[in-house]
Order: sequence, then C-alpha cells, then structure tokens
Amino acid sequence: MMLPENLERVLPAIGRDVFDVLVIRTDFSDDESWSAVVEELRRPWGPGAEFPASVQLVDAPAWAGATADEVLAAAVDEDLSVVFLADRETMQSPTRALLALSTVWEDNSELDPVYYQELIESPEPREFRVVPAAVHGVQVELALGNVGFAECAGAASEEPDQVLRPI
Repeated sequence: MMLPENLERVLPAIGRDVFDVLVIRTDFSDDESWSAVVEELRRPWGPGAEFPASVQLVDAPAWAGATADEVLAAAVDEDLSVVFLADRETMQSPTRALLALSTVWEDNSELDPVYYQELIESPEPREFRVVPAAVHGVQVELALGNVGFAECAGAASEEPDQVLRPI
C-alpha cells in the first residue's frame, strides 16, 4: 500500500506510563468493530473490575495496512515491551482478538550454531492473539516482570482458538 507523501507512520509523542496499553489500528474496514474494540479496552479490568483502563489509541489513517515489522520499526520507546495491533483479523474475529507484538526480540541469525542451536531452532515468539479484556493484564504482568512474553504466547497457544483470555 502506497501512502500519500504527507502521511508518516510515526507514533505520536504521548506521555505514557509503563502500565498504559498501546493499541495501533491498522485496519480501517469496519468502524463498528473498531468501536466495539475501543469500548472493551476502556472498561475497568481486573478482579471485580477494580482497575481503571489506561489505554493509548493510535487511530490514524497513516497506519492503514501497516505490517507487524513496520509497527515494530516505529516502536522505539525503551519502556515499551509490547504493542497491540487492531488489524484485519481483529476486525473480522468474533472475539476481536488483538495482535500482541513483542518489541523486545533478538536476531539469532548471527549466532554460532555449534553453541546456540536450540536458540536458532526455537526462537522466542514475537506475537500472539489476545482478547481486548485481557490486554491490560498482559501489559501489567509484562511491565512488572511477573511473566515473560513467551509465557503469554505459550498460554495463548494452549487455547483451542490460540487466543489469550484474561490471566
């Protein structure tokens, strides 16, 4: 997809807390689905819905059709460990599952295969799907270091539909 010259894919300079959820909309085909996602993201969360939602939304046409790699290239905030995408699959899914992308992953292509074969053959996962009601829990657990991205991805992979639900 070719962007008009005046549109850039840069994340806005927003005051972000490490517990804020960052969601980037990359699919603009269904405003009704997007509204439903936003409504779910803004609901209080946690046991008994005791925590207020803290979400930063990037709803800019410049991000239409952006790939995971393009988003990760723009996500250079050192405090940002995960970013969530509202992509085509999100808009078409009955669960409206967002794509969680790890901003912290390593390139294993230059590792010495004699010593690091396991890392080369089984790299850390870089993405998984998560329902909007679970993104705040994922963000907080990752920010606190209680769980790793790979653990969240593993939990999602164990679900029948490969989508993580509230932790």
